[in-house]
Amino acid sequence: MTRNPMLLRVAALAGAAVLTGCTAGGTSGSASSGGKVTLTFLTFETPNLDAKYWDAAIARASAKVPGVTVKKLVSPSADRTGYAKQLDSTGQFPDIMIGLNPAGFAEAGKLAPWSDKELAKYADPHANTYDGKVYQLPYAAQTTLVYYNKGDFAKAGIKAPPRTYAELSDDSAKLKSKGVNPFVVGGGGKDSWADMFPLICTVATDVYKKTPDWLSQRGSGKVKFTDQAFVTAAQKVADLAKKGYIDRAGLSRSYADTEQAFRDGKGAMYPMGSWFSASADAKKPNFDTGVFAWPTDQGAPALPGVIGGGMTVSSKAPDVALAKKWAKAFMEDETNLDAAVKADGLIIDIKGYTPPKNMGPVYKETADAYRQAQKSDGVVNSFSQETGDGSMPPGLSDKAAAGVQKLLSGRMTATQFGSYMDEQWEKATH
Repeated sequence: MTRNPMLLRVAALAGAAVLTGCTAGGTSGSASSGGKVTLTFLTFETPNLDAKYWDAAIARASAKVPGVTVKKLVSPSADRTGYAKQLDSTGQFPDIMIGLNPAGFAEAGKLAPWSDKELAKYADPHANTYDGKVYQLPYAAQTTLVYYNKGDFAKAGIKAPPRTYAELSDDSAKLKSKGVNPFVVGGGGKDSWADMFPLICTVATDVYKKTPDWLSQRGSGKVKFTDQAFVTAAQKVADLAKKGYIDRAGLSRSYADTEQAFRDGKGAMYPMGSWFSASADAKKPNFDTGVFAWPTDQGAPALPGVIGGGMTVSSKAPDVALAKKWAKAFMEDETNLDAAVKADGLIIDIKGYTPPKNMGPVYKETADAYRQAQKSDGVVNSFSQETGDGSMPPGLSDKAAAGVQKLLSGRMTATQFGSYMDEQWEKATH
């Protein structure tokens, strides 16, 4: 998940405020004191992944790796990458991190690479390489889908999810004619990242489906955001808002309030990351929730997906080998994996792993959609969420989200958005 950092005036003080002990036994101490190695572990907390979840997972991993004491460091927002940068700037770079975007850190030599032997259990071990090296355990996949209110679809006479973009547009018109807001989209305040999902989908269908390495080509100057393909993708998003299919008044909602708006029936369709499936099953709305992939013009699959999200280890950790051993113990523990699937709807990409049999229908539909797209070569990159070679320059995804807010509100045209993205790219790379 892409997240935007919460601005902190004093990073060191914020770090002290959220550093908590979570040990394998005994009291946390300095590195290597008493024959033990103390390692800091940077994570984040959400309503799905709360302190209780992380503490239990840390304890399970620590029980498998004697001699390690772990201090849990909680990011003040879900943007652990931004927080890791702040900590690094004050000489407090964590020893182990989960869900970090390695870009910048990897190139600067701050992360320890994983060997092929260490990656043997992972189904797609080289999903995110930086100059041929892997710095993050690629343990799970996430994708973006459209979750929809089956009752609203029935009210509008829509018998099945759209298979083409024209059908999606027609269905939106039918919903609006019945007094139903077609799309729930938010992204206010620090959660500006949440407005990206319609664009993530249209870039997948209109750009990445035809040119999978488009962002790499942007890096080499072969293409630009002002090119027709990208502008067309942005125009689709702008048109949805202009036609009233996306409620502009809802753009100020936080991520949590946007999810609640969908739950409360304030819109029929909710483009969102696959982690919503866990929430939809754990706390079922008062309607049945369906799932479909944002359709292409011709109906061919183009599902935006990301593989990664796992542990990274600092190259300067007190004991790199032990830190990597603990990180793998955390990532590969079946109970931890089950908990992650149940809490955050992850699609685990570790060989031999099977999700719990009691997973709910929304998760099962979500995972099935992803696996079917895999089989038909229909998974493409997820715009603004890429990692590895060919990913966005650091900080550009936040700029993109700010631009999308203007695109949706009508303060920026699709062509202007393309120019804005080219300008921000140049600023980020020079």
